[in-house]
Amino acid sequence: MTAIGLHSYVLTGYFLGVKLFFKLLYVVFSSYYCFSVDLEAPAEETPAEEKTVITESPTGGESDVCEIDTRREPYEGMVFESEDAAKIFYDEYARRAGFSTRIISSRKSERDGSIISRHLACNKEGFNANRRKSGRVQIRKRESIREGCRAMILVKREKPGRWVVTKFEKEHNHLLLSSGKDGPSPDEKDRKIRELSMELHRANQKLEACQEQLQIVMSYIEEHAKCLSKTVEEAVKDIQKVESGKQKEP
Repeated sequence: MTAIGLHSYVLTGYFLGVKLFFKLLYVVFSSYYCFSVDLEAPAEETPAEEKTVITESPTGGESDVCEIDTRREPYEGMVFESEDAAKIFYDEYARRAGFSTRIISSRKSERDGSIISRHLACNKEGFNANRRKSGRVQIRKRESIREGCRAMILVKREKPGRWVVTKFEKEHNHLLLSSGKDGPSPDEKDRKIRELSMELHRANQKLEACQEQLQIVMSYIEEHAKCLSKTVEEAVKDIQKVESGKQKEP
């Protein structure tokens, strides 16, 4: 093999190795880029579903079981199949009206300890205990939201599977937020948390897959680089032998 041929062999191997190296890097970074775009892409917003609550008509007949549109306003005598259904209905009504709710009190049965009545009200119901004390100045870390609002709903269990609204106060003594834009309800927050947790789990799975692919590519590059380095070293030695042999010729 002539010196020129050896030089061509070394350069060809070198450029082939560099070309392969950049191709592998392109594959790795392309995968990483696609992964990043997927993470940063905004999630599709699902349209809000119209909520309904299963309830009965005031007549109480089994044939009168129907669905109540949560866009309706509560009224005394409204019947629900459970306390949870009543709370869901009132929470949705409050969200549309522009206020938040909280559970004021519950009454339990002396016989079995089950809940037999539930008092739900505006979160501005009542007053802070410190406001009733006179002669003392209390410094609060945050402002109290209690304003003595009387808006509320009281549901009682008449029999298993039948909860009746026995009292309903509609009027508030404070301004309501328009269109219920006072922030998401607890149920909506829980749903968002679950969605974000699932999205984070999927992102972690993709990240682990990319890391595995990167390790495979890097190990292959390292192995190929060793082989290429050994080939170049042998070629250089051959060139040196040929050149030294030419110098010894008379």
